[in-house]
Amino acid sequence: MDDLKHLMKHNYLTYASYVILDRAIPNAIDGLKPVQRRILHTLMSIDDGKMHKVANVAGQTMALHPHGDAPITDALVNLANKGYLLDTQGNFGNLYTGDPAAAARYIETRLSSLAKETLYNKDITDFLPSYDGRNQEPVCLPAKIPLVLMQGAEGIAVGMSTKILPHNFNELITAQIAILQKKPFEVFPDFITGGVMDISEYNKGRGKIKVRANLDIVDTKTIIIREICPGTSTESMINSIDEAAKKGRLKLEAINDYTSDKVEIELKLPRGAYATDILDALYAFTQCQVSINSQVLVIKDKMPWETDVDGLLELHTKTLKSFLKRELEIAHEKLLRKIFDKTLEQLFIENRMYKKIENLKTYDKIHETIASQLKPFHRKLKKIPTYDDRERLLNIPIRRISKFDIDRHHGEIKVLKGNILEIEKNLKALTRFTINYLKDLLKKYGDLFPRKTEIQELEDIDRKKAVEREIKVGVDIKQGYIGTKVVSEVQYKCTNLDRFVLYFDDGSYKVIAPSEKDYVLTGNKLLHVAPVDKDTVMSCIYRDLKTNFAFAKRFSVSKFILNKVYNFAEEGSKIEFLSDHKAPIVTVIFLPKPKLKQKKVDFSFEEVLVKGVAAKGKRVANKEVKKVTISKKQQLTFA
Repeated sequence: MDDLKHLMKHNYLTYASYVILDRAIPNAIDGLKPVQRRILHTLMSIDDGKMHKVANVAGQTMALHPHGDAPITDALVNLANKGYLLDTQGNFGNLYTGDPAAAARYIETRLSSLAKETLYNKDITDFLPSYDGRNQEPVCLPAKIPLVLMQGAEGIAVGMSTKILPHNFNELITAQIAILQKKPFEVFPDFITGGVMDISEYNKGRGKIKVRANLDIVDTKTIIIREICPGTSTESMINSIDEAAKKGRLKLEAINDYTSDKVEIELKLPRGAYATDILDALYAFTQCQVSINSQVLVIKDKMPWETDVDGLLELHTKTLKSFLKRELEIAHEKLLRKIFDKTLEQLFIENRMYKKIENLKTYDKIHETIASQLKPFHRKLKKIPTYDDRERLLNIPIRRISKFDIDRHHGEIKVLKGNILEIEKNLKALTRFTINYLKDLLKKYGDLFPRKTEIQELEDIDRKKAVEREIKVGVDIKQGYIGTKVVSEVQYKCTNLDRFVLYFDDGSYKVIAPSEKDYVLTGNKLLHVAPVDKDTVMSCIYRDLKTNFAFAKRFSVSKFILNKVYNFAEEGSKIEFLSDHKAPIVTVIFLPKPKLKQKKVDFSFEEVLVKGVAAKGKRVANKEVKKVTISKKQQLTFA
């Protein structure tokens, strides 16, 4: 048993770690999950500026990914629809309608200019063996843009989840510049579907936002939805509106969907309904308004890291600065190497060192002769030439030696030295260099990514008031009818959200929602009808038919299930008196008996405490009761 527990514990932890690190949670630096990183690496390795079949890309990515082509294709389509890293050709699905992409063999893609410029540099990328050891794949791409905040990410792992909302490219880059300049900054989500957003509870990515669809009131009877909320589609939007209409929360005559490359859902309203009157109901009961929670969880240094948007952006800015520094240092080393090679080549040709090796018979002697000739020039070189350096000199073609131009060579070295000075200058002012790099990105790509989601302060919608409207309910107690189309002297002004309680002579009651016309008699006499109000206290006297003793009680109805029958008096009782008067006074008439001196008594309900509906009543007298009438001291009108 202990061995089994150990095995389960070990395997579960292994599985949990795999799901967290390699499946569900994105990397903090490049914002990618492993399958997305492998797709981009494959596209870079086969990049020739032309489009590639998605099926071909998926097939080649399988050399790095231990799963099939279907999840690779799905991940690629999802990545393409983010709009940043891939150029596309063909049907990649419709974000608005939810229609899927065409088959992988019919659609094509390639890396965008932004991706090639900001995601790749082999010199600063660490690689590891692929799952089968045959290939090398990047551990993390050296992303110079905050991709995880640009694209957003969502994933559910073992015991943790992440939901990072997408943000605007221009605002993120501008915020990074502010961080480098040590100025305050704010960034907020921006969705490709547009809409109107309230960010008052966003709390730097630790809270939530409200997003509304963009509704255009064309006229009093027509509303057109131009933009939808993130996470919805035109189909789900229409279904939610249709469902709300069926439940009576809004009136609708017709829904027409004209969506193609842009959203256009037309809502037509019937007589008696006006566009401005149903807006609140659309926001309250349909997908015209959604609330989205945000949780920023990423993988940093091979560990889950929960942070906020500002912390993640600051990390990216610091990382960008380090990437640019490494690139400058590598470029500096390459330029020094070029100057060394050119200077060495110049010394070799200018001093005709090749002449002294023409008659030498051994290769070692040739190297020895060149090395001795170079010794006097070591002070002009950055380092002492090695065997490989001398080997490169021996591989210079005779044609190049014969056409060697000293002036041009000096000019090239001068240019290289100028480049080195520029790099050294940038290394000394690395912050300024990073700011200029970000400004160049804004200049080149900023116009491609305008903000699509408008930021506004949105008022909370009272769901009850959104569908509330005034109605008149008629009650015909004798005939047993109740409803908005019942013609009767008894009329109640109320709302469509009010409920009515019906009291019957057998001590039962039920609560109903008023409709146009309901027949409510079920074999018992209807005693009283009134809107449900927990502040309304009912006064009741019921008589036990077996003992003829009468009991008084006061109660109110506050909790109920519609159309369910309840009892407010014990079974086998007859209701002698029922009123909603605050303090009724009644006359209790006793059953005539020999030697009965007191034939009746006045009873005031002020003596009775208000209790629950199911509570037993208080005995009125220790005598059998014949009937109960209204006291002459008080004139009441029975319902």
